[in-house]
Amino acid sequence: MSLPRAYVEHVAIRVPDVDCHIAFFRDVLGLAIRDEQPADGARPRQVWVVGSVQLIEDPNFVGPEGRLAHLGIMVDDYEGVLTRAAAWGAKALPAGANWLELPGGLNVEILQASAGAVEGALAINPRA
Repeated sequence: MSLPRAYVEHVAIRVPDVDCHIAFFRDVLGLAIRDEQPADGARPRQVWVVGSVQLIEDPNFVGPEGRLAHLGIMVDDYEGVLTRAAAWGAKALPAGANWLELPGGLNVEILQASAGAVEGALAINPRA
């Protein structure tokens, strides 16, 4: 049996000022906004930066503890990963079957990657 392949697509973090952080990722690193969800009363404003982070606005946040919200993990075998996670003991969260809580409280979001995307991401050598 071959092992599944996956990579972390984004890390969701809480920040007191989303605009300040957008400016850093845009002006310093040249990273654009991929998606944005405005605050709607039930959910805070959220911004996804290309290839890196999801910023969740929390004006009351005073880190660093509690900053991490979840890891978004791209997988090449979505159904297989969810089946193995359930057998392993990961707890499904109310947000959906692909939202899991691991022992110790770490939350992960499992996302199906498009064909070849995981292999392409894993082929990148960040030290080269």
